[in-house]
Amino acid sequence: MSYTRVSDANEITARYMDSILFEERLIDSVKADLTTTFLGETFDMPVMTPAFSHLKNYDGRPQNGLVEYSLAARECNILNFCGMMENEMFREIAATGAKTVRIVKPYADNAKVRDQLKYAEDAGAFGVGMDIDHIFGENGYDICVGEEMAAQTTDMLRSYVESTKLPFVVKGVLGVSDAVKCAQIGAKAIIVSHHHGRLPYAVPPMKVLPKIREVLAGTGVEIIVDCGIGSGADVYKSIALGAGAAAVGRSMLPYLEKDGTEGVIRFLQSVGRELRFIMSCTGFEKVSDIDGSALVMP
Repeated sequence: MSYTRVSDANEITARYMDSILFEERLIDSVKADLTTTFLGETFDMPVMTPAFSHLKNYDGRPQNGLVEYSLAARECNILNFCGMMENEMFREIAATGAKTVRIVKPYADNAKVRDQLKYAEDAGAFGVGMDIDHIFGENGYDICVGEEMAAQTTDMLRSYVESTKLPFVVKGVLGVSDAVKCAQIGAKAIIVSHHHGRLPYAVPPMKVLPKIREVLAGTGVEIIVDCGIGSGADVYKSIALGAGAAAVGRSMLPYLEKDGTEGVIRFLQSVGRELRFIMSCTGFEKVSDIDGSALVMP
């Protein structure tokens, strides 16, 4: 029998996630409450939108996809994220009223980094951050939509944190070393992610979560996880393994493309319903109560 190697981190992640099973605990359980607190704010569920960039206007609709899913985030009262864009696009997102974290790319043009962080704060962002997993590309430093990226040192990241009054989120943490450094520079949250498999053989975010949770205990740094999150079961597993919340990603796109804001709302609500069902069936009334005791690990 031949052995087929799989370097695709997305497939590795999906296999690992699906290998985690649930143990039922029905006696004395009650209907679960999805309300959660994250970065000092109360949200209706521990589900977040992804930091998408450069979406288009789908099916001839007047609003850009970034605006459409931001409106859905506002309607569902969840934390919203957005990624690489110019300030004019962020202004439109901020105008939706969604509580939004703007994730800025690690531009080689450091002045652009600082300008976008400042603009986000002035425009009323909930938080800001940086996408460190787009620093490198196959030919050295990454070039994304014509923009060259650059290495980011601990001191540089600390200076960004200190430049804003907003919570700073570092996206693209996938190991204990970077998690510890994020705590040291004063980041308020991290997103554990391999950015849809940019690194071959990247460890599944859920697999590294327990170690990251352990080293961040007592630091106040909150944890989000993404990559392959598309159901309430995925969100539950993320929280049970150490995250405070999970961000859906490409799983949201078909609903956004087809039906815009209403499609995203329906998708998010379906994720929340499944999460509530699994919490209720495993004996957890509150999101803050969830631990790994009902998980059956591979």
